[in-house]
Amino acid sequence: MGHQELLQPPGTRVVELDIEGMTCASCVNRVEKKLGKLEGVAASVNLPLESAHVTAPEGISDEQLVATVSAAGYTATVRTPPAPADTGGPDEGGTDQDHHMAHGGTASQLRPRLVLAAILTVPVFLVSMVPAFQFPHWGWAAGVLALPVVTWAAWPFHRAAAVNARHLASTMDTLVSIGVTSAYLFSAWQLAADPRMTEHPGMEGMDAGGLYFEVAAVVTTFLLLGRYLEANAKQKAGNALKALLNLGAKDAAVLREGVEYRVPADRLLVGNVLVVRPGEKIATDGVVLDGTSAVDASLVTGESVPVEVGPGSKVTGATINTSGRLLVRATRVGAETTLAQMARLVSQAQTGKAPIARLADRISAVFVPVVLAIAASTFLLWLLAAGPDAGGAGLRQAFTAAVAVLVIACPCALGLATPVGLLTGSGRGAQLGILIKGPQVLEDTRTVDTILLDKTGTVTTGVLAVGSTTAFGAFDEQQVLRLAGAVEAASEHPVARAIAAAAKGIVPARPGSAVDDDGRLPGVDGFRSAPGGGVTGTVEGRQVLAGRTGWLGENGIEPSPAQLEALAEAEAAGATAVWVAVDGVPAGIISLRDTVKEGSAAAVARLKDLGLRPILLTGDNAAVAAQVAAAVGIPPADVYAGVLPEGKVEAVRTLQAAGATVAMAGDGVNDAAALAQADLGIAMGSGTDVAIEAADLTVMGNDLAQVAQAIELSRRTLATIKTNLFWAFFYNAVGIPVAALGLLNPMIAGAAMAASSVLVVANSLRLRSFGK
Repeated sequence: MGHQELLQPPGTRVVELDIEGMTCASCVNRVEKKLGKLEGVAASVNLPLESAHVTAPEGISDEQLVATVSAAGYTATVRTPPAPADTGGPDEGGTDQDHHMAHGGTASQLRPRLVLAAILTVPVFLVSMVPAFQFPHWGWAAGVLALPVVTWAAWPFHRAAAVNARHLASTMDTLVSIGVTSAYLFSAWQLAADPRMTEHPGMEGMDAGGLYFEVAAVVTTFLLLGRYLEANAKQKAGNALKALLNLGAKDAAVLREGVEYRVPADRLLVGNVLVVRPGEKIATDGVVLDGTSAVDASLVTGESVPVEVGPGSKVTGATINTSGRLLVRATRVGAETTLAQMARLVSQAQTGKAPIARLADRISAVFVPVVLAIAASTFLLWLLAAGPDAGGAGLRQAFTAAVAVLVIACPCALGLATPVGLLTGSGRGAQLGILIKGPQVLEDTRTVDTILLDKTGTVTTGVLAVGSTTAFGAFDEQQVLRLAGAVEAASEHPVARAIAAAAKGIVPARPGSAVDDDGRLPGVDGFRSAPGGGVTGTVEGRQVLAGRTGWLGENGIEPSPAQLEALAEAEAAGATAVWVAVDGVPAGIISLRDTVKEGSAAAVARLKDLGLRPILLTGDNAAVAAQVAAAVGIPPADVYAGVLPEGKVEAVRTLQAAGATVAMAGDGVNDAAALAQADLGIAMGSGTDVAIEAADLTVMGNDLAQVAQAIELSRRTLATIKTNLFWAFFYNAVGIPVAALGLLNPMIAGAAMAASSVLVVANSLRLRSFGK
């Protein structure tokens, strides 16, 4: 479930800590409990981000917080907040995020250990298990080759086990460390006790218990692979924030005493006057002083229709000026801009998300201590049963039985259950265009019951297109569109481009029509444009005007009440309406819409079949939202319109507070914070990088049906992993008692462990047929 933001009571402060050394959910719990014991302190620890969001009284110093985390066995540092003028560029804003993501356990640190383990494990396995590869004294070679694997390569497990042991706790790492070490030391002891046991190929002292160097090496290699894949996903957690920050303009043209100076965006000051030309990003939040234009704000607001701005209009940093030249006075810079605030929303949502413990870790909290106790009891009981007269044979028998318990319990299948199921499921997902970020995502899909669908780019195409044309008087619809398209073709406005594109798609109805036989629009003479108003020009001897109602009035054209009513109906239906007048007479109205994607309605129905409640979320007005919702089958009560980026996060939190488990599907920068806050974030691959990085699932296509397929695949993968875990523990439940009774040779225990691994892999491979 998503974690609600920690409230900050009066007299308290918020401290962000970067924490090294955490490996599982029990580590998170330990840090939270330790910090929580300080009076007035509340902490939310995030495992993937290796960070803690701490609310502490003014009387608690940073040093006390750091010391408390250190006392729990981990290393903490206080994250330094960015300077007020910091816009979060690649050299500034990403520093702290990069810093804490680079702490221990990263993929780059695990890669050399994994590579070494894999290279050495292959010959160890072959020489131990395949007689054809054996040679005189092969046991010594296997021992030498396995030594770096169980020491240096397995060091992350040994270190974590040691940290846990200091605090009288145990995790999967504890069992891995003890199992690997015991298998190696037992084998080395056997080989030292009988140096001749592998003197010849095919020779091994079965009565002595055998050698299990390959068991220690294989377990280490497979579990390192799982840990490497997990770390690889964790390192990407900070990319959403960096991608968001990098959307801003890197520099700006500042006007001083009539002269333009190019300055870095992070040096801008409140009151600076910026020159923004067509096609340029607006560097920071401000107010237009001079000029009129259409601003593409879709990256920030998600609204598909460009916003008309003029003197006095507020503009937002990172939006794009599409047409006229603007002079903008900066009103908010650096950390105060809308873009920076959105970045903080993403960061807070990621930090606030409750850590999800891996299934194996949760079970191992009980399993590991029990196994250790059984192994120790087995050793002592067999030693007592053998009596003082048994000598070395009794000791060997007791040690053999105890090691058999550890080997049969050594979590090879347990360690494989999640990564192999995830690899197979994610591999099949990749073939279907579905990317699953990690095992925690699968747990989220199991309980999701509500899904928020961002309208623009998710349910709709996000591109304006001509929806319909209404003609007045003697004009017909094709004639209105052709004449308007001819004059609009000379404009660079996004609405003009949509009308011109629609006009070019009309097949000429007769020779001499407004569209030439080769599909090109005729030329326009005397073209004149008024940004924010409309365009006019002469097309084939006729004066054509296209634009808003005010533009008609400026040119002395007065629509009739019936024509004004037609305009009102078009706008009430959620369309962007444009007047077209010919020779001073209203000729018609062209309506443009953000079109619904083909297949969106079927996808919504499929989501409902999965037991999900679809809710449409958009920054557009209620009329647009209602029309789209009706087209795809979403009830009016489940439509949230006019929602700003902050409102999207709040919508997720409100639903979560009401008990819903929320999925969010979106594709824009404005969706990133909500994607991070949701229990399950789903990004459309056609969207921005920041949305993809903030999400848990990514569908690479442009089809909403893939969202439903992604949830189905994730649930199937989770079910497979649970089955794997069941069988991994089932063979332990049967094998441990048998081993403790001395009825299981460690070699057979190793074979049983291998068999359980094969079963886990075979079960996982069934996912390859999903969707066929």
